[in-house]
Order: sequence, then C-alpha cells, then structure tokens
Amino acid sequence: MSRSAVFLDEMGVGPLWRLRQGGAAEAVEALEVEPVQPVELEAAAAAPVAVPAPASAPVPDVVVELNAVEVAAPIAVAKAPEAAPIPAAASDDTAWFDDAPAPPPAKQLSDADIAALDWDGLAAAVAKCARCDLCKTRKGVVMGRGDRQGAWLMLASSPSRLEEREGRALPGEQGQLLDNMLKAIDVDAASDVYITHLLKCRPLDEAGQERLPTEAESAACRPYFDRELALLQPRTIVTLGSMAAAGIHPGEKPVRGTVRQLGNASLIATFHPEMLLQDQTGKAKARAWADLCLAKSAHGD
Repeated sequence: MSRSAVFLDEMGVGPLWRLRQGGAAEAVEALEVEPVQPVELEAAAAAPVAVPAPASAPVPDVVVELNAVEVAAPIAVAKAPEAAPIPAAASDDTAWFDDAPAPPPAKQLSDADIAALDWDGLAAAVAKCARCDLCKTRKGVVMGRGDRQGAWLMLASSPSRLEEREGRALPGEQGQLLDNMLKAIDVDAASDVYITHLLKCRPLDEAGQERLPTEAESAACRPYFDRELALLQPRTIVTLGSMAAAGIHPGEKPVRGTVRQLGNASLIATFHPEMLLQDQTGKAKARAWADLCLAKSAHGD
C-alpha cells in the first residue's frame, strides 16, 4: 500500500481511487500533496466524504446525488398550529352587570367601636373612614404624629393642602417653627409632644377652596380625636389657631391668656404657626411666647 493510501486510511476517508493509465500522474501527485479533509455536516453527522476523482475519470452518479441530498436538504421547521379564532361574545352576555346591585360599602365603625381601638387600629380606621362626605373630595387623610406617650398635645383644626399632600401634620417650616417655640420653653418636640387635628380630612368647597368644617363633619370625626386623647392622656393641650380653640369646646368662646380644662388636661390657646410665619410686625409672636409660658406654668415640672 502506498504512502497516500495509508494516510487516507488513517483519516477515515476511504479507499483511494487509482488510475489505470499512467498518463495522469499529475492527478495522483495532487492527491498526495493536498489530502481531502473530512467535512462535518449539521444535518447528518459522520457523513461519508467522496474523494475527488481525476479529471479523466467519471464520478459515479450515486455519490453525487447522495452528497447533494445531504448538503442541500433543508431542515423542516414545525409550525405552531394557528389558534382557532374566539367567537365574539353575544351582545347580551354582560347585560346582567347593569342590573346587578352595587357592592355594599365598607363597614363603618360606630363610636363605640372607635373607642375600643388601639393606635394601629385607629390609624387604619381613619385611613378608610367614610363617616362624612369629606371622603369624596379628600386626596388623603392626616393622622397624628409624634410621641404616643407624650405629655404635650399640639392640636390644630383641619389639615391644610400641604399637610394633605405630605400626609403629615405640620410639615416643613410650620413644624420647624413649632419645634423652636417648644424648645424655647424646654420641651423636646421629638420625645414629649404629639401633634394632631380635630378633623383628619381637608374640607373643601365646590370650587376646591379650603373652608370651615360643618358641624356634621366635626361631629363625625370627633370620635377619632377623642380616642387619640384617651390613648395619649396628655397633661397639657395647646390649641393652634382660633378654629381649633373653638372646635375643642363647641359652643364655648375661647379666651387667650386663660387656662381651661379638658378632662385632666390643661388647655391653652395660641396662634397657628402658619399665622406666625406671616406676621411681619412681631406682635403675634410676642403673644405666642406669652401663651407658651402660661402653658409651661400650667404644665408644671
């Protein structure tokens, strides 16, 4: 066996085609110099490779046809069956919906239920309250914040637009001013003070402007404040603004510079921080300082 035949046999190419005539030695030499490399096909693994015959020898038809089938045959891709069209619903399929009764509203707690709530239950009840029509126009409720065991209660009337948007009582400059006022009388606003409103929703008129709460709205929201008061049990209450001072004792005209009582708590009226921020003369701030000094005196040690 010649060297070329041994080489091709080791490569697994197959038998070497030999020419019967010696006139085509150039073709044999070409086979010896450039051996045919095996071809790997994706469609058919380990496919036989045909050794090219000399130019003078015809190539068997069966080999040509086999290679053409193995190389050029396309791979069939299965197509997903088309989903059958869903028939359109009949026009009266949902007619029952128009006649169905509306779902019942969320159960509202009674005054007695509210009086039994803890702090977390109270916050949850305020968040979903619908005891008056303010629930239809509000953008959010404003629950009290601060130390739930604080001895001082700062009480405003109803949330402002800023408070409703922030979801927090007295944010921003108002809260900072109140903190500074309390610090001036040695009260730590971060650890001994709770801030809340008589109403938890912002009253608006038909034009979307802030207004005073109605008696019905105040009465509907009062159980929430009463429960806050019972849970907190403060020693001193400072009302912020004339509406809060009047609303805490309906029908009673508040008088600045005096100490009233609400249960066991001392009750003192002063200005709302928003008004103090707008005071250009300084007179309101001087009066507010006198109110805080009176509150500190009534609070005791």
